Amino acid sequence: MAGSSTRQALDAAVDALRAAGVSDPRFDAELLLAEAIGQGRAQLATNPQAGIPPPAARRFAEMVRRRLRREPVAYILGRRGFRHLELAVDPRVLIPRPETELLVELALELRPRSVLDVGTGSGALALAIAAELHEAEVTATDTSAGALAVAAANAERLGLAARVELFEGTLPPGGEEFDLVVANLPYVSEREWGGLQREVTEWEPREALLAGPDGLDVLRSAVPALTAVTGILALEIGQGQAAAVGELLREAGCQAVESRPDLAGIERLVIGHREAVA
Repeated sequence: MAGSSTRQALDAAVDALRAAGVSDPRFDAELLLAEAIGQGRAQLATNPQAGIPPPAARRFAEMVRRRLRREPVAYILGRRGFRHLELAVDPRVLIPRPETELLVELALELRPRSVLDVGTGSGALALAIAAELHEAEVTATDTSAGALAVAAANAERLGLAARVELFEGTLPPGGEEFDLVVANLPYVSEREWGGLQREVTEWEPREALLAGPDGLDVLRSAVPALTAVTGILALEIGQGQAAAVGELLREAGCQAVESRPDLAGIERLVIGHREAVA
């Protein structure tokens, strides 16, 4: 790609990515080239005949090679946007998804004084809630030390380290209760795994995604402990799991259970209330 114009480099990258089966090759190529050059995507179109400096061309070529191996763009760039935050991400953590924002929106609706985020990963949920719900005390846990290191670095960089306490494990020590517990725990079933994109199965942490034959193994073990420390437990779930997860919550003592859809109409949240809802 050395000596190429912006348009030539993009066209060559798009052709290669398309041939490799990448789902949105032009969008990805534009993101990578903009990063390599150090400008925004919109600027690429203003002067498509502009040359690319050799160091930028080398960076772009290497990023395209990584994408051809189906490494997610977020890992190549080292960041992903979530709500109003820009989070550092790497293969130690899941890449935050838009549907997880539903849990942030629920917190904003309920305005709890204390929140526990279980399985925090990059810290996306905990940090977004802390940033947008200033009065809440936020705690976050993860069983992965690597994920907690990513979350801690994000909290420090975003100026939220004093607002979010991080603990390794499922529940923090001390036995305290929380007004709201939110959790995006593994819920992918073994039968679904082979049909997922290579970006997921080959690059994202398997232990943060896969949860047994029906995708409910982790929730079965976690729900009783989580309902015991909160008045309201909100779980992100997979397609078709709402009824089964709702039953888990009822068996754990929730008096009222509701589900909420994402923008695609898929029941994406199940919320259990320990007390009956008027």
